[in-house]
Order: sequence, then C-alpha cells, then structure tokens
Amino acid sequence: MDIVWFLVLSAFLFVIGAAGVLKRRNPLVVLLCLELMLNAGNLALVAFSRMHGGQAGQVFALIVMVIAACEVVIGLGIIVAMYRNRLPIDVDEMSQLRG
Repeated sequence: MDIVWFLVLSAFLFVIGAAGVLKRRNPLVVLLCLELMLNAGNLALVAFSRMHGGQAGQVFALIVMVIAACEVVIGLGIIVAMYRNRLPIDVDEMSQLRG
C-alpha cells in the first residue's frame, strides 16, 4: 500500500478526534478523543518511518504511547476526584477543582 492511504487515514482520525474535543463537554469523551488524536499521530509517524526505512518514527511513536498512558492516568484521577467531591461533570465547570 502507498503511504498516502495511511496519511489520509491518520488525518481523518485526527479530524474526528479534534471535532470530539471541541464539541463534547464530557471529560471521558474528551479523553477518548485526545487518545484518538494521539493514535492518529502515531500512525503518521510509523508510516513515515516505514517510508524512510529508519526506526526513529517508531521510537517517537513509542514515546507518544507512554505520554498517552500518563495522560489517561492523570485525566482519570481528575475525573474520580470530581465524582468524589460531587462536582458537576462538565468541562466548562472544572475550575472548581483549583485549590
């Protein structure tokens, strides 16, 4: 397969994720859309790595996966804290967690 198809799929996934982040107010959906955007970037990195024959893109993709795992842990911790404090679960009203 040509690299163009991988890049088109990557762009399509990134646009879906960006639209979800901009449209939705539920923090879980926002986290899922952020993960979709990161995976789209990973797909592009691996496609370019395969095209050029090097391993650098795959190493960067691995680093992005580690960052995505850290993001999920922090995001879910914030959401659990909101549920425990019985705060409204809305992205626009998250300023109440400031200490």
